[in-house]
Amino acid sequence: MRLAAKVTAGVLLLDQVSKYIVVQGMHLDQRGAIDVVPPYLNFRMAWNRGVNFGLFSGETDWMRWVLIIVALVISLWVWAWIAREPHSARVNISAGLLVGGALGNVVDRLVYGAVADFLNMSLPGWQNPYSFNVADVAIFLGAVGLVLFTGKDHRANDG
Repeated sequence: MRLAAKVTAGVLLLDQVSKYIVVQGMHLDQRGAIDVVPPYLNFRMAWNRGVNFGLFSGETDWMRWVLIIVALVISLWVWAWIAREPHSARVNISAGLLVGGALGNVVDRLVYGAVADFLNMSLPGWQNPYSFNVADVAIFLGAVGLVLFTGKDHRANDG
């Protein structure tokens, strides 16, 4: 459980610090785009009012609060599930990634009214139209980890 808490705190801190540096420090919210290592890594500002890729986005304020509540309920459910019984370190890390990422995006919705997405990765001859952030990566890795590492065969008392 302590491992999950440390990972949650680390992801939340890394996510919020990266967003602060890029949005506030580099003024990406005003500049719109910064080429870092084109085309492989670029900063492209996108305010996501929905879920992934803008799914369920809306300009209404109530949708923002629905998404905040959903993220908090999922985070609390994962946290309660992790706390119920011992799990392997991999499960604790995965849970921490998912919860930390979800909370990072909740902070954005509370502070900005939308999630600050800025990472954009493309390839020569192919321009990816979507941006994401550290929290999104953590949520994805955490969800995949929970799917792969949960079950009776993976449980241990090491987390």
